[in-house]
Amino acid sequence: MCKECGCGENNIDEKGTISIGKEILAENSHIAAHNREHLDKLGVVMFNIVGSPGSGKTTLLEKTIPALKDDLKIAVIEGDLETDNDKNRIDALGVPCYQICTHGACHLDAKMVHHALHELNLDENYDIIFVENVGNLVCPADFPLGENFRVVVLSTPEGDDKPEKYPTIFHGSDAVVLSKIDIIPHIDFDTEKCRERSYNVNPKARFFTVSAKTGEGLQKWFEWVKWAANSPK
Repeated sequence: MCKECGCGENNIDEKGTISIGKEILAENSHIAAHNREHLDKLGVVMFNIVGSPGSGKTTLLEKTIPALKDDLKIAVIEGDLETDNDKNRIDALGVPCYQICTHGACHLDAKMVHHALHELNLDENYDIIFVENVGNLVCPADFPLGENFRVVVLSTPEGDDKPEKYPTIFHGSDAVVLSKIDIIPHIDFDTEKCRERSYNVNPKARFFTVSAKTGEGLQKWFEWVKWAANSPK
């Protein structure tokens, strides 16, 4: 756990119950609510894209943004420990993008996103802001950013058991995007087991199977994003 974000600051009460960074989480929730209020006033819908390093989060955005930007005005916040490599990939798509480098922190928090929103200076003409979180299936689960929808990107090489092994982040998400399905014939992965495990943890989450390489399944994902952008929770 990282010292910078405080997510490893545990307190144990007299009953032995561990509470993780109560003050930090409370402050984050307060700022997240402010972010949400600000975006609601503008009519902008935020998607918090989470997943392991290399799961395909940036690649999914590279496929999604060109498919939607003729109909929806889009901005992006990129989160990484270091480098602006992913921002450069998004910049090539012709949409505004702000880079957050956490310098060791294992997730984005609402305060970081609050600052990024001011730097982007969005207005009522925008429809969507995608936030690509730091690659991690643990810490981002406890730090809402003010998003309307949280999406977990899970790649097939990670294994079909991840929804059960990391239930918190799957339980709190609105959609699961299973990526890299084109390589399933070459690895030990059971799509139906993964889908079942995802639904067992969170029966309300939509489950998409996609391949950025072949394009399989992407259209259904695009249609859901369009629906979500016009039907915020």
